[in-house]
Order: sequence, then C-alpha cells, then structure tokens
Amino acid sequence: MVDGLLIGRFQPFHLGHLEALRFALCMADRLWVGIGSSNKPVGYANPFTADERRDMIMSSVDDKTQRRISIYEIPDADDHVRWMELVNGIVPPFEMIFTNDSMTTRMYSERSGVRAVGIPFLRRHELSGTRIRDMIKAQQNDWHAMVPAGTRDILEKCDAASRLADLAKHK
Repeated sequence: MVDGLLIGRFQPFHLGHLEALRFALCMADRLWVGIGSSNKPVGYANPFTADERRDMIMSSVDDKTQRRISIYEIPDADDHVRWMELVNGIVPPFEMIFTNDSMTTRMYSERSGVRAVGIPFLRRHELSGTRIRDMIKAQQNDWHAMVPAGTRDILEKCDAASRLADLAKHK
C-alpha cells in the first residue's frame, strides 16, 4: 500500500485543489492531506480556519474519496528543516509527497528518500486562492464556478464575502 502527502493552504479549497487531490489519489492508495499554515491567525491572506478548510475539503469529495484521505493540520515553522520535522511528527509515514515547491522536493528527496511528484496545474492563471478571495470580496459571482459545490456551501454559510470585506479593511 502506498501512502502519499498533499499539503496546501486551501484558502479556499478550489477546483485546482480538487484536481490535485484526484491526481494524488491516482498514485497513492491513501492520502494524507495537510492543511498548511494552520497556526496562522485569521487575516485577509488566511481568512478561513483549519476547521472550515477541513469542512470545505470533506464536503467537496464523495464518500469513497473521504475513506481514502485523512486530514492533518500543518503549522508554519521558522525554517524548512523545522517545518519538515513538524510534518513528519504530525502525519503518518508516507512514500510520496505531491508538491510543486522545489525546496520541499529537494528536502524530502535528499533527507528521507520520499518520492516527490509534481502536480499538474489546472487553469493556474484562473484558479488561485488570492483571485477567488478577491472575487468573493467584490461579490463577483463568477467565483462559484471555481470551487466545488461543497466549498461554495461552506463559503456561503460563513458569509465569506462579509468576512473578506472586514479583513480587507485591516490588512
């Protein structure tokens, strides 16, 4: 059985993230999903709590996928080595890490022999958390087409437009 790790901030969880998750599950039997920056206070760049992001992910995938993934909160650290130690202490062992970050690729490949696999981007110029947050704040309904239905429901339930507008005043 092959276990993999996919880490993202998921601010919010969008269709590009969903595609990355599906890609990873084509190569791994079980997938550990790390919610990055879980220790950051709520702010404009990180407006959704780890619990909200967990809900976005779980409500955006089917039951079969839910049984194959486990979600872990991954805090930021002051350096890459410390961050890697935190990750390895939080998630169970894994053979593959799905990442496009060159430092993460190098560190895991060199230090632990974990295979780093690049993630194909889905419409990267369009599907970015920053762009989607800006669209939500501006109340441009186009953002609805950029997130899975489960994420959309969570964002509407927490009144993301008002939250982002309030946070933008304090950034």
